[in-house]
Amino acid sequence: MWEFMSRLLFFLYMVGQPASVRNLEERFQHSGETISRQFHSVLNAVCGLARDIIKPIDSSFSDVPDEIKNDVRYYPYFKDCIGAIDGTHIRVCVPPQLQATYIGRKGYTTTNVMAACDFNMCFTFVWAGWEGSAHDAKIFMEALRRPSLHFPHPPHGKYYLVDAGYPTFMGFLGPYKKNRYHLLQFRNGPRITGRVEVFNYYHSSLRNVIERSFGCCKAKWKILGSMPSYDLKTQNKIITACMALHNFIRRNDRSDEEFDANYENEDGGGENEAGPSTVTWEEPDFQSSLQMEQIREHIKNMFPTRV
Repeated sequence: MWEFMSRLLFFLYMVGQPASVRNLEERFQHSGETISRQFHSVLNAVCGLARDIIKPIDSSFSDVPDEIKNDVRYYPYFKDCIGAIDGTHIRVCVPPQLQATYIGRKGYTTTNVMAACDFNMCFTFVWAGWEGSAHDAKIFMEALRRPSLHFPHPPHGKYYLVDAGYPTFMGFLGPYKKNRYHLLQFRNGPRITGRVEVFNYYHSSLRNVIERSFGCCKAKWKILGSMPSYDLKTQNKIITACMALHNFIRRNDRSDEEFDANYENEDGGGENEAGPSTVTWEEPDFQSSLQMEQIREHIKNMFPTRV
């Protein structure tokens, strides 16, 4: 037990501090080979646990989240919302022959990681490994289509929040396009008026939980900002492991300082094996999009005409 605990503490130090192998050799008085072996041993163990950690607490999504139910800004408007979806770019090291496809909008090599989260800032789905040049919507649609990923599909009548870069159809509610959406646009612009703008403002505010979750995870696990030059498969494992540790801490230590710093800050800053979804996936069509747009119209008309 003590040997395992020492390995775990060593692993947590490695992912929490941007340290080189040489620095680790000096600090722990072990060879680089020993450090690498111990790191990979715990990494594989954490990734094995991730299938039980990165998943919804309640796969039926039967209850209204407390963060919505107890906030007059969101209830009853978004009472059927179960979480938010977005992608984040994490810098990775890739061989020269792959660099062109991994260079995205950031201007350097990244992997585009798709994730879903609940309103407690816990990830319920993570898919790492896509090239930095891949579009969020393409990754999103592939995640929904692949049964092996076990994406937690929303039950009938429930939905995730997505931003304007994703399609709107049953189960996935986007904002009104060609209107202000991001929080900084509202805060730096004129007064919010009209139900479309009011809807977009509260939609953005609530969906921002995914941005805060990404920001918190990256702040806690410094390795995500300074990825070692392991092979890509190992780098993707590191991302999944960090997000699993993020969930474990959030669900077991509500006083963690990174969560405290990001929970109220609305500006934000591998395959998921959680178990099969109980919802049967159907390819969206025009009728599916129209139905979700009608739900959006209903929610919009419930809001006041100004904030």
